[in-house]
Amino acid sequence: MIILGIDPGSNITGFGVIRVEGREETIVDCGVIRVQGKGDHSLKLKLIYESVCELIGIHHPDCCAIEMPIYGNNPQSMLKLGRAQASAMLAALNHQIPVTEYTPKEVKKAVTGNGNASKEQVRYMIVTILKLSAEQSPKLDASDALAVALCHIHRGAAESNGSYKNWDAFARANPERLR
Repeated sequence: MIILGIDPGSNITGFGVIRVEGREETIVDCGVIRVQGKGDHSLKLKLIYESVCELIGIHHPDCCAIEMPIYGNNPQSMLKLGRAQASAMLAALNHQIPVTEYTPKEVKKAVTGNGNASKEQVRYMIVTILKLSAEQSPKLDASDALAVALCHIHRGAAESNGSYKNWDAFARANPERLR
């Protein structure tokens, strides 16, 4: 199973792709989508959408896990963040990829055991869980996206020991078994 994790942002959107085979979790790809300085907000949303579509075309994920914005002091910033999240979600949904949302606390708790962990603590656990070297340590936005994908796996929403959340998950994981 391949999980696309996304940490949406109105200027920088992190992404992480993880492959799960049995109990083995392997990083496939991670990085950031930078739209800062790329025009007005609507153009940035289009770029996020197109970039996520491109990632889907490259990696063919079975599901998408995305962090949901839930707090902020500035309503305009929260609105922009929600729109960035919606752009990424729409890209996945238009490719018939199921999307699951997680709160930042859920993601941090699933990866570090502490719902109030810092970004640096999350990155440290990502490096540890995925057995990355110090040179392979991802940028903070990318490590957050990998954490979202790992949260999806650890929360049991992804394939676990041959059991599936629903028929769609089974069908995506086993196309050769369908007639």
